[in-house]
Amino acid sequence: MSNVLEIRWHGRGGQGAKTASLLLAEAAFDTGKYIQGFPEYGPERMGAPITAYNRISDKPITIHCNIYEPDYVVVVDETLLDVVDVTSGLKAHGAIIVNTEKTPEEMKEKLSTYNYSGRVYTVDAKKISMETLGRYFPNTPMLGAVVKVANVMDEKVFIESMDNSFKHKFASKPTVIAPNMEAVKRALVEVKGA
Repeated sequence: MSNVLEIRWHGRGGQGAKTASLLLAEAAFDTGKYIQGFPEYGPERMGAPITAYNRISDKPITIHCNIYEPDYVVVVDETLLDVVDVTSGLKAHGAIIVNTEKTPEEMKEKLSTYNYSGRVYTVDAKKISMETLGRYFPNTPMLGAVVKVANVMDEKVFIESMDNSFKHKFASKPTVIAPNMEAVKRALVEVKGA
């Protein structure tokens, strides 16, 4: 299906990859796009590898299956690079975004074992989440990074959508809204690419 942006998320149970894919879908929907955001269900448990997906389009989306040839791959946990071929099916024009303290060049070298030589972006989502949220929640910074790299929507519109979403999601815990917003904004600035 043409004109559909497809994103595949790789994370571990409990890291929020599923939540991030749903938040991205909601933000894109707010801009008038047609969207899909869904996890791949299986025997997930805390720490087990999981996969989530997004489809975003200006036209109705008529396919309903997993994404096998994504435009972008988001890796929420760098350790997955040793156990999952995260580059599988990644389109040549696409890119991979990895949560790591390493540089894009260092990650490109690591990904060469998968014969991947495309665009690589990195963001230290662990550092950002620890400094803003005080805990390791990598999904929030990764959400900002994917919006920046994939140019899913205007950044100001995305920030406004996230603010509204967090106000609803954290209505009973309003003190976590500002730190989550800071994490998103920092990732938009700190993501690096090669």
